[in-house]
Amino acid sequence: MQLHRIALAVAAAFPLAVWAQGIALDAQLKTVLVASARAPLDPNLPSSTASKTAEQLREQTIYNPEDIAVNLPSTTIRKRYFGDRNANVAGRSYGTLQPGRALVYLDGYLISNFLGRFDAPRWNMVNVEAIDRIDALYGPFSAIYPGNAIGTTLIVSERKPRGLEASASIKLNQQGFSEYATSENYTSKQLSGRIASRLDSGLWYALSMQHQDSEGHTMGYANAVRGSTAGAFAAPTAAAKLVTGIVYDRDPQYRERALFGANSIDHSKQDTVNLRLGYDISATQEIEARVSWWHDDSTVRTSTWLRDAAGNPVWSGLVKDGTRQFTVAADAFAPSLRDESHRQLGATWKTKHAKGWNASVVVTDYQIINDAARQATLAQPLADLGGAGTVTRRDGTGWNTLEVQSTYTPSEGDIGNGQHALVLGLHRNQYKLQNVVNNSSDWRNNETTLNQNYYGKTTITALYAQDAWKLSPELVLTSGLRFENFESADGSQYFAGPPVATNAFPGRSITATSPKLSLAWSASDDVVLKTSLGRGVRFPNVDELFNGTKTGASITTSDPNLRPEVSDSVELSAEREWGSHWLRASFFRDDVTDTILRQTDATVTPSVTRVSNVDKVLTQGIELVWATRDVGLKGLDLGGSFTWTDAQVKANAANPAQVGKKWLRIPPQRYTVQASYRPNAQWLLGAAYRWASSSYNTEMNVDTNPDTYGGTSNVNQLDLKASWKFAKQWEWGFGINNVANRPSWQAHTMPQRSVQTELRFSL
Repeated sequence: MQLHRIALAVAAAFPLAVWAQGIALDAQLKTVLVASARAPLDPNLPSSTASKTAEQLREQTIYNPEDIAVNLPSTTIRKRYFGDRNANVAGRSYGTLQPGRALVYLDGYLISNFLGRFDAPRWNMVNVEAIDRIDALYGPFSAIYPGNAIGTTLIVSERKPRGLEASASIKLNQQGFSEYATSENYTSKQLSGRIASRLDSGLWYALSMQHQDSEGHTMGYANAVRGSTAGAFAAPTAAAKLVTGIVYDRDPQYRERALFGANSIDHSKQDTVNLRLGYDISATQEIEARVSWWHDDSTVRTSTWLRDAAGNPVWSGLVKDGTRQFTVAADAFAPSLRDESHRQLGATWKTKHAKGWNASVVVTDYQIINDAARQATLAQPLADLGGAGTVTRRDGTGWNTLEVQSTYTPSEGDIGNGQHALVLGLHRNQYKLQNVVNNSSDWRNNETTLNQNYYGKTTITALYAQDAWKLSPELVLTSGLRFENFESADGSQYFAGPPVATNAFPGRSITATSPKLSLAWSASDDVVLKTSLGRGVRFPNVDELFNGTKTGASITTSDPNLRPEVSDSVELSAEREWGSHWLRASFFRDDVTDTILRQTDATVTPSVTRVSNVDKVLTQGIELVWATRDVGLKGLDLGGSFTWTDAQVKANAANPAQVGKKWLRIPPQRYTVQASYRPNAQWLLGAAYRWASSSYNTEMNVDTNPDTYGGTSNVNQLDLKASWKFAKQWEWGFGINNVANRPSWQAHTMPQRSVQTELRFSL
């Protein structure tokens, strides 16, 4: 049966409602159901939303800020290890290989990072002590948000002080990790604190600081695959050194594979400082400013499993185990170092009239002050003494944004048939890429000659309007239009070779118009039916256009002529609220032309990653979200989400054989169930279970063995949390994530069982 037929049947049988909150602006007419703790944002969004408040987030174990989003409906956070700086977001119609389809805001300031292949939102600018809530918006149905919102928009809010506030916490996390011949324990620690106050003068401030020292497990393994150039599995010769420790398995394509040891074991020390200042100019006007600074000092080590006859470790060269022979490259176990500092500036001015016209201006400037990634070209023992390598710098890279907005809200007494709530806005963002790779004679300390560089800028300027028109007491028609102009400029690439290659790309300009339309019908006091249609245009980011990278192990080829992704989306939803219960059923359909794909061909050495357009990808599915409170027992709450998705390639002239194949990293099924119990004011018990089916990681769906390193496996994880307020201002928390220690992979191995304890003080 087709998914859309199933959706219609579900919608007819279950007039459901969402336990979720809106996320745009105050200006829109309030026509949809309001659950217990709605966000102070748009209460009339034209599509589905979901939220978690600070109190709800206490029900789960949180170490890194991105943990707050892991239990949102139809959401995947690719947090590979504790301290990961690249926790990408995936949603119901896109995977973690498409980070450009996720927008993340922190108090209205854009923290989405589109500067590198795996550059995730800058979660590290969020202080866990200050988080007030997170809200999610699905799909390109609101004209207020840029084209990247064709996937998911996440809005993180930090709380503003009402008086004098102070809090501090210390966390200790221990992960046991065992895979292949690696068996280690990793410890991560975090200290965070916050002090805030609101003064009688109207001035308020919030200062927060965070330090974490995190040990991650291995992200990869030195290996050779039968059939590839590096893994011919030749017969042993006398020239090869006899070793023990080689481990054999099958790779995701079920090819025989030999593994020699672990690499990319990251130990990072991160510090974040946030200062927010605000001032109430009058009862109807306020200003706010934000200064944030983040620093990371990272050391990546390696570990060989190979031992010679005397028991000494073997790191490179020609080796054999008596039946097969391999060449372990000199850089197979090469370590690396990274030192980076980022800063974010933000300012907001807005008026806050209860009715009539309001205005706001929001500006953001995010800069990478310094970023030096030092990579050795020799294995660990020799590299520890120095030697050749490369240094990749991104100093000066960053982005800036401007949002000017005016809204109109009719007064409550004037709301009737024919009333309008309006949003008018101007948006601009610019991303600047400066990626320089220098050679080094001592990879730890110096830089010598230029190896390669990549430069470029992208600028998007948009005008938008959105109107919520109350046709009758039961009907609201929300329409919107977004006009965008995209420009790329100053794009260039240089490779030292061989062969030497220098490219300077001409600038481009593209315009696009994105219409939106939604009709909400309050069928009864507790039932809302909604139909939403929207077009979203996601322009290629500066990395996809210009950041082609060449190393000894891989080559990435960008495309300065990439076409933008265009998503034509539909969502049908039915919502119902009764008593202490909320449910929603949604059918969604995303028809995307010119999908931007980044795909790696690992069958050649060095591997080649290409950025290209796929003509048409169709994703459709059903999403159910539910929540209920005091289930047979006061203080017992339950909630969850269930998503069934079908995503297929419908057209691709560049590769016709891909037609009919499943799209990458989108699980056909996803389930999340959460439970919490508050027997009294002192105790809180929480549990969360996530299950997701396996998906493909290759465009031709040849990776049929997903439960291994390199695959995209299913997820089967149970997390438990308990917290105890043992004194007026003190709380102790204890949690176990992945209780049953079920392994999972998103190409890299995901975290195994971890235990976390936390002590928190709050004034």
